[in-house]
Amino acid sequence: MSDVYTPPAIWHWDEPSGGAWANLNRPTAGATHEKPLPRGEHNLQLYSLATPNGVKVTVMLEELLELGIAEAEYDAWLINIGEGDQFGSGFVEVNPNSKIPALLDYSVEQPLRLFESGSILFYLAEKFSAFLPTDAAGRAECMNWLMWQMGSAPFLGGGFGHFYTYAPERYKYPINRYALEVKRQLDVLDKQLACREFIAGDQYTIADIAIAPWYGRLQAGEAYDAGEFLQVQEYRNLARWRETVFARPGYQRGQMVNKTSGPEETRVIERHSAADFEGKVKG
Repeated sequence: MSDVYTPPAIWHWDEPSGGAWANLNRPTAGATHEKPLPRGEHNLQLYSLATPNGVKVTVMLEELLELGIAEAEYDAWLINIGEGDQFGSGFVEVNPNSKIPALLDYSVEQPLRLFESGSILFYLAEKFSAFLPTDAAGRAECMNWLMWQMGSAPFLGGGFGHFYTYAPERYKYPINRYALEVKRQLDVLDKQLACREFIAGDQYTIADIAIAPWYGRLQAGEAYDAGEFLQVQEYRNLARWRETVFARPGYQRGQMVNKTSGPEETRVIERHSAADFEGKVKG
């Protein structure tokens, strides 16, 4: 590094640190403005954006609908984090942490709020008895990998992705530090998939749904423009799994929802029925 930073005795937040997405965070919680959330006709109301964490939930809902579970119909409303929608009063009531995705379930007497993508996946899997093994061993293995994803992805997104792609300047130390960890994580998955069709065994589960938008996209070279840098083609078992998961109709539809970039025919800004996918193609 060109300059050595000496932290002050007491940290003060004077201004955003710069780089992409710098204005999304602040050192306090709570709403910054009044903005009620919209509500559609379905019991499940999703407020999200097509980041990897958001895609997990829309894929899960589309996979449930692919099984013919009509009760999984949902409305998906766009939360534009670049414009501060996550700090609106309505959203903060659903998720006091001001992060997408957030879900309201009106099918019960007292509407339930759900936040944190892993929590939402687990809730929906239990609610609809799908994509979660019922035997003790299978369930435990699935939950192992769901929690692995929740704990590992911050090193990929907030660590490697931030310093390699979004930081205002590139520095060798943090990029090397997080590249080392991400390569290790990719190797963990590749070795796990050497003798299994899916992450947790021979069944497609919420573990696959959670991991695919993060590590599947990374292996495909779609994340952070880092495919060559990380030599993602080396992970052949992960590539085979990714191709299988990405080919699923539920995944293909789910990754379009609340998407704001790319060609228009690959985006479904808001989703209120299956008709919203008409004329769309996989992006």
